[in-house]
Amino acid sequence: MEIKMETKMENDFNRNRILRLARYLRVLEKLKALGFGKVFSNNLGDAIGASPAVVRKDFSTISLPGSKRGGYNIDKLIEQLRAVLGKNESYDVIIAGCGRLGSALVEYRGFGRDGIHLIAGFDADPARMRADAPTPVYDIREMPDFIRSHKIAAGIIAVPEAAAARVLEMMVGAGIPGVLNFAPVELKGNGGCLIRNVNLALEIENLFYQIRLGCGQTDFDE
Repeated sequence: MEIKMETKMENDFNRNRILRLARYLRVLEKLKALGFGKVFSNNLGDAIGASPAVVRKDFSTISLPGSKRGGYNIDKLIEQLRAVLGKNESYDVIIAGCGRLGSALVEYRGFGRDGIHLIAGFDADPARMRADAPTPVYDIREMPDFIRSHKIAAGIIAVPEAAAARVLEMMVGAGIPGVLNFAPVELKGNGGCLIRNVNLALEIENLFYQIRLGCGQTDFDE
């Protein structure tokens, strides 16, 4: 039990660090666009709500050069953070479930900036299937073959709770390496597939809970 708890804490810590690295990158790209060439840990910390010590620790962990007094070269930081976060590569993604949430994700155009290409959707409802759409929507039964033939990097699940486990089984069986699950049910990883569960209702409940406690701290201060 202790080992499982330590592993979970370790995973949460690593996830928080990755989220911070992604935030640093966005801030740095904005600073570069404004003509800045150097940045300090306190600048980045203020921008994302973390302490300067956390910024320096994050960068030292992935061997990014810089110092407390001398600061960091923005161009070098951007280059190395993009490499660490895999931003120099492109990833083909599919989505299962093209109802309201799924359709909103399909229509979102921000993915392309990060090299993420949502190339197809799948659904069980014939009324939602549109092979001629900019992002085509196919019959869910075609999904496993599509995953295999297109070497899909990740899948998004946005189906009702009752169908989520079956959809995950189809994705894992087709060899997909990662899944982002928006269905209101906790899905467990298996077959070497990494699963990230995003329960929007729980996230909102957690937000209100922290508001009631008067908690202003974010998870970026770990």
